[in-house]
Amino acid sequence: MAPMKLYGWVVSPWMARVLVCLEEAGAEYEVIPMSRSGGDHRRPEHLARNPFGEIPVLEDGDLTLYQSRAITRYILRKYKPELLREGDLAGSAAVDVWVDVEAHQLEPPLLSIVVHCIINQYIGKARDQAVVDESLAKLKTVLEVYEARLAAGSGAHLVGDGVSLADLSHFGFMRYFMATEYAGVVDAYPRVKAWWDALLARPSVTKVIAGMPPDFGFGSGNAP
Repeated sequence: MAPMKLYGWVVSPWMARVLVCLEEAGAEYEVIPMSRSGGDHRRPEHLARNPFGEIPVLEDGDLTLYQSRAITRYILRKYKPELLREGDLAGSAAVDVWVDVEAHQLEPPLLSIVVHCIINQYIGKARDQAVVDESLAKLKTVLEVYEARLAAGSGAHLVGDGVSLADLSHFGFMRYFMATEYAGVVDAYPRVKAWWDALLARPSVTKVIAGMPPDFGFGSGNAP
């Protein structure tokens, strides 16, 4: 069987979400690198894969998928369904809950902080500290919920006694937030800090993070 193809740029936190799951699943895949600055995502051939002109896009034979969380679920259902808690109705529902929490509660403040503290300086935009402060306040409120969740469970994982998509889905944006001057915020939540450190130690994460410089490659002139 031909390896799956993953289109995008590896510094993307959305791309990283998929890459970590591919590594966890032990799936054969090939990254098809694209240039954001070169407009590859707006070319007709890519719009045929994703009409919204976004990345990542996964091709598996005749199947084409976009939206990173949908892609991760497909990969894990095919290769490692235990990471979705498949066969456990309550467990799989809990995984879905925490993937959605990450999407709707955690990602928005992390994205705002990362954009203002890392990206804007390289693209000629000013940092709005008021926006950063507001996002930090929201983030702290969310982290309190995570701390309580981890305290109520195994302490090491969001769902059950082992890693799941609920944990892995957080990697991309947390990676860049932890490269900002506000990384120390997490220290106030010891269970969250231990959970993040354990995630960083996974071989899948170690491999993927090697392609994610803290400045997205802007400083070295290698931004996509």
